[in-house]
Amino acid sequence: MRRNCLIGATHKAKSEGSGTALGSVKDLKTLEAPSTDSLGRGQFIFSDRYSVFDWGEMPDHIPNKGSSLCVISAYFFEKLGEKYGTHYLGLVEQGKVKRLDELKTASNIMEVKLARVLKPEIRNGKPDYSIFRSERSNFLIPLEIMYRNSLPKGSSVFQRLKKGTVTFQQLGLDRYPEPGIDLEKPILDVSTKLEKGDRYLDWHEAQQIAGLSDEETEHIKRVTLDVNEFITSETSRAGLKNEDGKIELAFDLARKVMLVDAIGTPDECRFSVNELPLSKEVARIFYRRTSWHKAVQEAKEQAKRTGIEDWKKLVRETPPSLDNEMKAAMSNLYMTCANALTKRKWFDAPKLGEIVQQLQNLQSRL
Repeated sequence: MRRNCLIGATHKAKSEGSGTALGSVKDLKTLEAPSTDSLGRGQFIFSDRYSVFDWGEMPDHIPNKGSSLCVISAYFFEKLGEKYGTHYLGLVEQGKVKRLDELKTASNIMEVKLARVLKPEIRNGKPDYSIFRSERSNFLIPLEIMYRNSLPKGSSVFQRLKKGTVTFQQLGLDRYPEPGIDLEKPILDVSTKLEKGDRYLDWHEAQQIAGLSDEETEHIKRVTLDVNEFITSETSRAGLKNEDGKIELAFDLARKVMLVDAIGTPDECRFSVNELPLSKEVARIFYRRTSWHKAVQEAKEQAKRTGIEDWKKLVRETPPSLDNEMKAAMSNLYMTCANALTKRKWFDAPKLGEIVQQLQNLQSRL
């Protein structure tokens, strides 16, 4: 069994030196390692790196992305922490841990409580989740839980429907959906978190692999819906539509659920204005038009057919760089969202309407 410290993409992280794990978009510095009977303490360092399609670090950095995501996530942790447990302790400025309203400038360092990460062992080529039925507390729940308020063009739901891996009835819909549909009530989706490639699950299998009781499963669903409702309310106030998003959870020492990783950001959620994406989806749209993306999709399919664990070895192309105009627009997007969602001007960034116009002009040229 391997134990690690909590990080957003734990299975994709690598260690460098003592106590630091490098992820594709943020790093984790362990200050106190968690143990079976105590939570640890660490610092997320939000970087200007980004990742799409599970590739890992892409060739460009987006200026001020890291600090933008950090303050947005802190805002939602502080608000949601009034009702639910979280791993959030504060943001770091000049070596001190502070609340958001105590900061003088935006920080890209978040101090958090650390739970253990118990990785499933691979037996006969398949992950064995039995560890989660024997351990009772202080660990990352090995699931990624998603809510969907609408099904915009580009939603993974349409790929799954086309492939037949899910039916519209299983999603709780009364007919096959059209892209852009707003749902009468949110769909809750769930996938693995700690496998080489995340895979969607039905709720029965999710409950089984995570070792959850019926009551715990229903509680997790209620938490997800509450988080969605709050984020949707806050984004609406800021002039954004919350299309979908994800959360990650851990059990604390008393086996109570706490919100972990990052939450409510344009990387964890899909925001839009008048059907124009204002999230990491902007980068996905850019890359879907490249031959590299086609190679990635083909590699994933081939790996799935042949049982190859590392699909990236099958990709013969490297992702192209963003052009300077696209990179500047994405930087403005993150900074503008941070200002609007937290109701504070951290960055000298355009107003939301200007960003919408800038991105519309760019997308018309793609």
